[in-house]
Amino acid sequence: MLDIYTLGDEVLTQKCQPVTKFDNALRILVDAMFDTMSEADGVGLAAPQVGVNSRLFVIHIQGSEKRAYINPQIIETSIETDTSEEGCLSIPGVWHDVQRPARVTVQAQDTEGKVFTVKAEGLLARAIQHEYDHLNGVLFIDRLDDEERQKMVKAYEKRAKTAKRRR
Repeated sequence: MLDIYTLGDEVLTQKCQPVTKFDNALRILVDAMFDTMSEADGVGLAAPQVGVNSRLFVIHIQGSEKRAYINPQIIETSIETDTSEEGCLSIPGVWHDVQRPARVTVQAQDTEGKVFTVKAEGLLARAIQHEYDHLNGVLFIDRLDDEERQKMVKAYEKRAKTAKRRR
C-alpha cells in the first residue's frame, strides 16, 4: 500500500509532468496504485495522491474494466452537465455536489505506451474528470464557490483533528 497524501500536501496543488518512460517501474507503480485505491475503497486514484508528480491515474468502477490512464487528454466534453456528490481519498470524510460535463472523451496511453480512446458517461465520466483535475493540481473542492469550499476545508480539518485525538 502506498501512502495517500491529503489536503495541505503541496504535491496535490502542482501540475504534473508527462510520463516518458514506459517501463517495469511504471507497471509496478500502476499495480500499487490499484491496490492502494482498492484498499481505500476508492474508484479512482491519481499519481499526485500518492506523492508522484506524473500525469497518470487509475480507475476501477465495479462492473467495468480497471484501467490506467497515462498522459490523458480530455478531447471532448458534452454541453449537457450533471451534478452529483463527489468525495476524494485525499480529503477523507468530505463530500459535496459538483457540476461537470455529463459525457467526456479521453485519449490516453496504457502501461505499454499504446494510445487508446474512451468515451464515457455517468460515474466513469465523473471519475475521469475528477482524476484528470488532480493532474492539474485541482481538487474537487476547488470547483466550489469560496464559501462552500471553506465549509468543506473546515469540515475536513475538524474530522482530521478528531481522528488524530483517537490515535
